Amino acid sequence: MFFTERRDVVIVGTGAAGLFCALNIPPEKNTLLITKDAAEICDSSLAQGGICVLKDETDYSSFFEDTLKAGHYENRKESVDLMIRNSREVINDLIRYGVLFEMENGELRYTKEGAHSTARILYHEDLTGKEITGKLLTEAKKRKNIEIAEYTTMVDLLCTDNTCCGVVVSDKNGVLKKIEADYVVLATGGVGGLYESSTNYPQLTGDGIALALKHGVRVKDLHYVQIHPTAFYSTKEGRRFLISESLRGEGAYLLNKNMERFADELLPRDLLTKAINAQMKKDGTKHVWLSVAHLDPEMIKKRFPNIYRHCLDEGYDITKECIPVTPAQHYLMGGIDVDSDSKTSMERLYAVGETSNNGVHGANRLASNSLLESLVFAKQAAKDIGEKYSPAEIPEIPVETKNYADAKKLQKEYKKLIQEQMKREKQHA
Repeated sequence: MFFTERRDVVIVGTGAAGLFCALNIPPEKNTLLITKDAAEICDSSLAQGGICVLKDETDYSSFFEDTLKAGHYENRKESVDLMIRNSREVINDLIRYGVLFEMENGELRYTKEGAHSTARILYHEDLTGKEITGKLLTEAKKRKNIEIAEYTTMVDLLCTDNTCCGVVVSDKNGVLKKIEADYVVLATGGVGGLYESSTNYPQLTGDGIALALKHGVRVKDLHYVQIHPTAFYSTKEGRRFLISESLRGEGAYLLNKNMERFADELLPRDLLTKAINAQMKKDGTKHVWLSVAHLDPEMIKKRFPNIYRHCLDEGYDITKECIPVTPAQHYLMGGIDVDSDSKTSMERLYAVGETSNNGVHGANRLASNSLLESLVFAKQAAKDIGEKYSPAEIPEIPVETKNYADAKKLQKEYKKLIQEQMKREKQHA
């Protein structure tokens, strides 16, 4: 037997995209946020480097070109334009919610990362994602119209005649529920949980994408998976700790086994990953080295306190010693195909954040564009829902309990859907 609940809007995911979307939904609409784990546990919170922003109009052309060049010119230009044009508004929203960015002489301080032609990235120490998601979550908890359901897993979409009518979930007690809604927004993140070595949380298994495939919602470019060139090398199991691109932006060197530089540290991520893989093969090693020992120790401790502490816990004082790094799965450029308002090919269904594909990133994401893209298009989704809002006439959709009884089997089925689609795309690429 299923319990049935009703909401105006259901958002699946409490990362930056899901939270920001909820905060921009009209305040009179009852909004339910669903998350598999605790609300704080999301991949957005792991973002270290920062968030891009258009500094001024003179920066537009280079920002646009940097994004296209990194994406191998497979980007959707109108989406890139929309993201850049709306970047300052989003940053102002974040500051209004209490997000603290690094300042210098009373002005925002910008840093530079790989494949950027200038410094245009705002940051908070090396915990930018945590600072942003933390402040957004605090704000969401204040809103009377927003409810957060933790330890609740979406197991299916409720849909009929290419119209989404809600979701099927399993709550923290294993109770199955139908949650009917006028609109559903998928913000379920990427697919790192499908990989043996990833910087993502393991619960990010592409559920939203899998359900899109199951119900015939258009997806695009699932074979475009970004490998981050510098994750901390470890023989331990579990998520790989990211060594931010910002270190290389601040002047870190990549070294081979002979402690010699072998690549331009500020290459786009895919090209640098190739260079590192080639060097490891040449050296017969499982990692290369990243060094900041030539930089000011106090600057390193202040600028990268989280990375400094983590490496110290692993036995490396990065102000004196090199860091062992290796590539690891990091980001999905493909996803559920959406338009500029984040609307999918199914009526009343939207997708935002890494689970969506609005074309901004093309074949390879430019560093620190992920948070910006997620927030801009999450706000677009909320705006579109608000402008077009109409109550849905939800028919009775029969749901069989037996279809969702075996959670592990269900997860394997969803994983297979994604992997088969990736395989098909690679064959036709």
